[in-house]
Amino acid sequence: MVRLLLSIKADLENVTDLIPASDSFEYFFEVKCTSCNEVHPKYVSLNRLEEKNVAGGKGSTANFVWRCGLCKRESSAKFEPANPPQPYTADSSGQFAPLVTIDCRGLEFTNFDPRGTWKCVGAESGTVFNEVELEGGEWVDYDEKASLPVSVMKFESKWGRA
Repeated sequence: MVRLLLSIKADLENVTDLIPASDSFEYFFEVKCTSCNEVHPKYVSLNRLEEKNVAGGKGSTANFVWRCGLCKRESSAKFEPANPPQPYTADSSGQFAPLVTIDCRGLEFTNFDPRGTWKCVGAESGTVFNEVELEGGEWVDYDEKASLPVSVMKFESKWGRA
């Protein structure tokens, strides 16, 4: 079992607390088999709320169960329930900060695609922006209450050992 930590980095302008918009957020990852090093040709999705049975796991479950197309080995991954997603704050702007930790068995995630709906909060006004789409790694809007432009720019991610 390997514990992987997904960290994110972005330049935040007048916003803070960037986080997936709902508990049922679909995380999209590139996956690699640690047995044969085959990388799956498409991104796969994981949802913290969905669990699947692990074959031969005596009733154990995971958020993601995958059979490698090359070596046919079954692998699984599970979000750590004690570590919910961590908001990316204005204090971390421009630096990597932890988002989620995932327990992996027989696989590793190598990339993250931030597609889907995120949310953040206006740093000055407290305005909640519920529909942040990070297509292309960027999002811009305007905070009416604070009369300021708001943005998330240069979104990046990296995987490391937890």
